[in-house]
Amino acid sequence: MAQCNNPITGISYLFKALPLLTQKGIKSFVIIPLIINILFFSIGIYFGFAYFAEYMDKMLDTSGLWSWVAAIVDMIKPLLYILFGLTLFVLVFYTFSILANIIASPFNSLLAEATEKHLTGKTQSNSDSMKQIMKDIIPIILMEIRKLIYMILWSIPFLIMLFVIPIIGPIIWFLFTAWMMSLQYMDYPMGNHKLKFAEQRALQRKQRLFSLGFGGVTMGASMIPLINFIVMPTAVIAATMIWVDQYSESKN
Repeated sequence: MAQCNNPITGISYLFKALPLLTQKGIKSFVIIPLIINILFFSIGIYFGFAYFAEYMDKMLDTSGLWSWVAAIVDMIKPLLYILFGLTLFVLVFYTFSILANIIASPFNSLLAEATEKHLTGKTQSNSDSMKQIMKDIIPIILMEIRKLIYMILWSIPFLIMLFVIPIIGPIIWFLFTAWMMSLQYMDYPMGNHKLKFAEQRALQRKQRLFSLGFGGVTMGASMIPLINFIVMPTAVIAATMIWVDQYSESKN
């Protein structure tokens, strides 16, 4: 398939991946990432609901403010409640998504390999065997942590924009997190083919709109209760389909 730079096409891959979740030869590799995702998102949902009201009450406490400032805050409190609530919601789920991916990374690599074998009918000639990947769990997780550091460093300026620039700030933050989601999941099939993180970014920059479409729909789906439970394995399968369709010919 010829490369494209259409965000709608990027979005479509997440939906194309859904039927493969139960496909023979793939479904057994879905179980562990699915369990890890359910566990982490369940914890995130629990703490979100358990401490949200308490956190918001502290954030919007006007007891120590001048009366006229307190009056203004009270007047716009519903708007602030929504703004801070949505921000907290995004940050909590984004954080738990990253943590889940770090823990599940070795198993996601296996899922990507099984998916590629199903799609192409060939075992990856330049990748480790499944047994070898299982032996490399610690190096894989360390690579995920290095990638996480990269994402955190880049997130700081965009997070500042989120809070200080109305309207534009949230849009920029959405685009940034969509890009990071694409980098996160495309790493599994690309990493299986020994592409370094810098090489992965260079390839995806050539189809940035396509990548933003894929990353954006993945991030959006991760925010939907219950749907977010299956996002991780679905996104890994989708990323592998993207690799086979869009990138593999240029690297093999």
